[in-house]
Amino acid sequence: MQKKYLRSIIALTMAATMLGGCGSSEPDNSNDSNEEEELKLEDIVVEKSQYSNPVAGFDADGKVTYGGDPAALVDGDTVYLYTGHDTAATEQYVIPEYQCYSTKDMINWTYEGVVLTMKDVTWADNNSAWASQVAKYGDKYYLYFCSWDSTSEGKQSIGVAVSDSPTGPFKDIGEPLVRGTFTTEESSGWNDIDPTIWIETDDQGVEHRYLMWGNGKLFICELNEDMISVKDTTGDGKIVYREDVRELRAPESFTEAPWLYRRRDENGKCYGPYYVFYAQGWRERMSYARTDSFDGLVFWEPGDILMNPSVTSNTNHPSVIDFKGKTYFIYHNGSVDGGSGFRRVACIEEITFNDDGTIDYIQESAAGIAGTVSVIKNNDGDAISHVKFINSSADNAYPYMNVEVGIGKSEDELDAEWVIVQGKADKSNENYVSIISNNKAGLYLTESDGKIVLAQNANGKLTEQQTFKTLKGLNGEGVTFESIVTPGQYITCGEDGSLTLTDGSDRDACSFVIETK
Repeated sequence: MQKKYLRSIIALTMAATMLGGCGSSEPDNSNDSNEEEELKLEDIVVEKSQYSNPVAGFDADGKVTYGGDPAALVDGDTVYLYTGHDTAATEQYVIPEYQCYSTKDMINWTYEGVVLTMKDVTWADNNSAWASQVAKYGDKYYLYFCSWDSTSEGKQSIGVAVSDSPTGPFKDIGEPLVRGTFTTEESSGWNDIDPTIWIETDDQGVEHRYLMWGNGKLFICELNEDMISVKDTTGDGKIVYREDVRELRAPESFTEAPWLYRRRDENGKCYGPYYVFYAQGWRERMSYARTDSFDGLVFWEPGDILMNPSVTSNTNHPSVIDFKGKTYFIYHNGSVDGGSGFRRVACIEEITFNDDGTIDYIQESAAGIAGTVSVIKNNDGDAISHVKFINSSADNAYPYMNVEVGIGKSEDELDAEWVIVQGKADKSNENYVSIISNNKAGLYLTESDGKIVLAQNANGKLTEQQTFKTLKGLNGEGVTFESIVTPGQYITCGEDGSLTLTDGSDRDACSFVIETK
């Protein structure tokens, strides 16, 4: 469908004046005078995106709070989102607890606090609150999680904690639900991670409570009605590996992070195949596969890659829910200042199913499901873009710190989409903005040695370089972006299409027009 462009609300007129020291104006032939007129700079406010990714990443005081491996639960008119709290100062996992957010519209989120602290789980490591999922059954809530297990030769195990409320506190049952030593012939000590659960009643009226998990290998079992024990499917009075707990042939290129899902009709009845969304390869891509049944041999129909590796995180983790008639894909990246694959935040995109049950590629975005996407054009009407690139699979390519940006850098219109947000250096100043690439979420227009490039604030020290003041266009139209690091220097479009900082002598080259998509 053709997109219509609307102009942002920006004043487009000003007096024919000039900034002293920034060049000379045309002579006033009517007065036969060559006197320069001084330009009066005028602050303006441009439209900013009010709702954008990430949707979480803050605490009760609004301070940045990292959290990865998002897992969502729909409970009536509310969605609860659980993440492991990333607290590492260096590139390693330090995750001491699980935290919760809630929303009634998928846009406005409330921090609900910590729901389970790993120091209260006697068998687990205090700083390893790895991926989880919460399910409601009856009038109780069950948090399935994984952690390093001191009772299972130090391997990872699957645990479960119970609460009367979706916002906790959750209490661990005192021992692992599935020990890492139970699933033998493991390929690593972390095969038993990333639990996902699906509850449904089949056409014969039989209820199934499927629990799936795995890294490298993929396991599945059914749970008893107590939700805290594995079902004895053989009826021999004991839980048997490969019978009650089975290893499945994993989907194509399966790495980790399975998420079970099935479509429901308007009456809530499940139909169609089972979907397993999962992380694939390294750096991790998002993918999916389908199967008609978990009985007997399981044959997967592979799907396409859903999302390429994030531009700011080495891992990813899917969560898929239906809410108020729409389906949402929730994932994580490192797009907040100081973020990485070890300091992550949750993001959301909407997805739809094709008639044949396939799913189209999902673009990681800064705008998310409700943000404002903008196009920034120069005085000649040409759009600013960044060079087109596919996020690398090599860890040493990160963080991206010097991506070329300017006029004509890409023919792909996605590379010319921007999300303008409140300036990071001072969020109380309405004249400040920061500008994010929409399809490279977490990369900002950044001042770097007199040039403008696209970069991630991975070390948290580029906040001011990624903040600009908005002025009425120096040529009397549109908007001019002034550096707050070096006042009196303005983003300028050079003859070669590059963006640099200059003193504003060329007024047209310093003036831009913002259009919203």
